Amino acid sequence: MRRPSLDTLRATPNALAPAYSRFRVADRLLLTGHSHQAWPDVGFDAQAHAWSDAAELVDAKWDRAFAEAERVRAGWAALLDDRDGDITLGGNTHELLIRLLSALPLRTRPRLVTTDGEFHTVRRQLDRLEEEGVEVVRIPQEPAAHVADRVAEAVDDRTALVIVSSVFYLSARIVPGLRRVAEACAHTGAALLVDTYHTLGVLPFSLEEDGLKDAFVLGGGYKYCQLGEGNCFLRVPPDCGLRPVITGWFSEFAELADGQRPDVVQYGAGPARFAGATYDPVSHYRAAAVFEFFAAQALTPVFLRSVSQHQVGLLARTFDALDLDPAVVSRDRDVPLDQIGGFLALRAPDAAGLSAGLAARGVSTDFRGDVLRFGPAPYLADAQLEAAMTALDEVTRSV
Repeated sequence: MRRPSLDTLRATPNALAPAYSRFRVADRLLLTGHSHQAWPDVGFDAQAHAWSDAAELVDAKWDRAFAEAERVRAGWAALLDDRDGDITLGGNTHELLIRLLSALPLRTRPRLVTTDGEFHTVRRQLDRLEEEGVEVVRIPQEPAAHVADRVAEAVDDRTALVIVSSVFYLSARIVPGLRRVAEACAHTGAALLVDTYHTLGVLPFSLEEDGLKDAFVLGGGYKYCQLGEGNCFLRVPPDCGLRPVITGWFSEFAELADGQRPDVVQYGAGPARFAGATYDPVSHYRAAAVFEFFAAQALTPVFLRSVSQHQVGLLARTFDALDLDPAVVSRDRDVPLDQIGGFLALRAPDAAGLSAGLAARGVSTDFRGDVLRFGPAPYLADAQLEAAMTALDEVTRSV
């Protein structure tokens, strides 16, 4: 199938919009792309397929379900440029994070290093661990251009794990230089976990090129990948021998990899080492279909990045032209657009009120604290992005 061009995505109607008819993306101003992108129609058909398989095969459906899961693993591996790691799937990033944390040697290395810009999944769990005596070092996320250096400097031989995002979820700032963090971890024996949730599907990412082949990687498809709920993953580096305390019985489905020791809990090989337990396979049917849709449309990370940069740039230029009161809403113009991810972050003391005002005018956005976020997506035409900013002008001037 021929890939749409940037021009056909800018136009009205957008060339991809018909493939998202159930979300009515051509008729709505959905700027929630950083929190919840629309799903292509193939996902609906895939969910129906899952139901049909369950009705026809009953308990024998699991062979089909596991085949869908393998397709999903292949989709994640392609986005990571991962040639030799293992992809463990999970319903959410928290369950995967917990299994990894439970495998760490915290008695002998009771220190975790992270930033103050991590998503709530990480932030809340580390806050709670700190209450129980685990040492947590939080490196300030700003300035983002040098945060990797500061994280690397904080790693020592008491550090069990470093957790850092490749794109900060609140500000959209890209974190460069993660190779230096990986080198510091290798030197001290610490493990590294990179959160790619706000990168994959909108930015090119390569474990090979970024020197992260020995890193754990966390991510999910609720946002830019358009996979919907229940599609998260933990990439485990090759030859990992960690033994998670939090372990599910699905680990026993695979060939046991720890030798025959009846006195010790054993773990499955490959992705089964961090496996959980019984899950709803419908999400994997949907994800596999969406990955196939992206491949058929040749929606590669490089192409999607070009679309995103155009859309975020258009939003930024249109916002600047409005010349709105910076006491009400503003943006950081000192950050070049090529240093941010897939959304435009605006500072507004009443971000919640502005978001509500936009919603009343038919524009869906999302906000966190004093940050109002406009998240475009490849199925939106330029005219829709401009209309969203016109609505912001109306809301702001009415304040």
